Amino acid sequence: MKKILLALLVAVAIAVIAVLLWLQPEQPPAKQVFINGNVLTMDKDNRIVSAVAVSGDTITATGSDEEIKALIDSNTVVNDLQGKTLLPGFIDAHGHFPGSGMKVFGVDVNSPPIGNTENMNQLLAAIEGQANKTAEGEWVMAVGYDDTMLAEQRHPTIQELDAISTTKPIFVWHISGHMAVVNRKALELTGITEDSVDPDGGHYSRDSEGKLNGLIEENAVTPIQMLAMDFSALQFFEMIKDANKDYLAVGVTTAQSGAIEKQMAQGMAMASMLKLTPMRLELWPMSDSYGKDILSGKENPAELSKGKINIGAVKLFSDGSIQGYTGYLSSHYHTPYHGDEEYRGYMRSSYQSLEDDVVAFHKAGLQMAIHANGDGAIDEVIKAFTVAQEQHPVDDPRLILIHSQMARDDQLLQMKQLGITPSFFSAHVYYWGDRHRDIFIGPERAARISPAKSAEAIDLTYSLHLDTPVVPMQPLMAVWTSVNRITAKGEELGPEQRVSVMTALRAVTIDAAWQIFQEDNRGSIEAGKLADLVILERDPLQYPMDINNIRVEQTIIGGVEQL
Repeated sequence: MKKILLALLVAVAIAVIAVLLWLQPEQPPAKQVFINGNVLTMDKDNRIVSAVAVSGDTITATGSDEEIKALIDSNTVVNDLQGKTLLPGFIDAHGHFPGSGMKVFGVDVNSPPIGNTENMNQLLAAIEGQANKTAEGEWVMAVGYDDTMLAEQRHPTIQELDAISTTKPIFVWHISGHMAVVNRKALELTGITEDSVDPDGGHYSRDSEGKLNGLIEENAVTPIQMLAMDFSALQFFEMIKDANKDYLAVGVTTAQSGAIEKQMAQGMAMASMLKLTPMRLELWPMSDSYGKDILSGKENPAELSKGKINIGAVKLFSDGSIQGYTGYLSSHYHTPYHGDEEYRGYMRSSYQSLEDDVVAFHKAGLQMAIHANGDGAIDEVIKAFTVAQEQHPVDDPRLILIHSQMARDDQLLQMKQLGITPSFFSAHVYYWGDRHRDIFIGPERAARISPAKSAEAIDLTYSLHLDTPVVPMQPLMAVWTSVNRITAKGEELGPEQRVSVMTALRAVTIDAAWQIFQEDNRGSIEAGKLADLVILERDPLQYPMDINNIRVEQTIIGGVEQL
């Protein structure tokens, strides 16, 4: 990100004055109405009406066609929905915008059902193709490989990547986002040698002879990742441009970038100011850098929280990824990892370090979002937050427990008591459900991943997210998975955790807004809220088995059509 700011100062600073003289934001109509529709308001009563009135960027009224038509005058723009469904714009409850745009300069090596990479030869050929068009001195990027989906059931090796290039650094990012495979040039640039010891909460994998094999996990990935993703301004803006298309095409009006540095926040703020993205952006500072500076008072998040930018919860990590065998479980993995029948994964920091951070941020009145996949990690987070609440009680903290993938019923009850709200990566059921059942955690535990119905049963508010670019940004896919609990192989997984369509839609609209303390201005179609809207070709309430195939026809932000 240093490249971004340097380039911004050099390439943008001169232009920005001229740009601001003529660049004006697209203005919404002074008055417009949407009539003859099926409007799912997502208000507290889940009212369904037929029409909405908007003034500028704000909703002013909802009701029947007759009630809203009475507000029409000669200056009103009339939008006839022709029976189509109008919803609040979808809110990305957790993701990494503009990460989906990395495909503009890196090769996508996802396996089905996302991509087409099915074996090691295809993976290596794709990386070699990318290397051939990458200039010397630049990083060769490949994104989304999944060892468990390759025919060989393994990661690529450092020798295979060195055979592609010994002069260009190669970074092959695992689909989990929690590990990568690199070549020796990448290790050299980061100062990692055969004598390097594992960092706390990270691991350098080695072969049978004790030599580095190129696979790096969790905290060990960070230094290399920061180098590989030190994008130029052009790359950054191209990423945003590409990601905009991904998000707007599926109705997202608020995008999130979880776990960012100060420089990234500044780049996002600049992009928003220059109208390079129309979406509202929810940015979460990394706890050990930007978050620590906010905690100490060195940084003031209000300086960047302007316009469509909000600096929100501080992001912490407790464990890793279950499909990467780095998620921390309360009991061993279903299939032993490297033959270790007692292996449970690991935490990314000591418990005491986690508790110290949680207590400090909570004492300072800062909302937190903590990554926790395994139920062992969830136990540790709950324990730490219990201490924080005992020492510095807050009535409505809304600590967001990201993923909460293996949350047990007893843990959900503790969340309810403490003021913790889970955000479920429900699409895991589709993308990894078969492998969770057969490989990672076994049938019983797999049936409970993303336990939305159990949360609903105790009135525990939750959201749904996609962790994009881990999987494609498709909010209706998250809804469909929560409603149907169908895996990629077409099998049911935990049907007892199914929820209704309306409940799932709330989890990507008003409940997602509530989690980030934005429920007063977005997330439902009510007077006084922002006119962030999405128009669907069909009513998802009428097509529960086909929600993931419903087309978004328009995405509207602040009363302005974007799609």
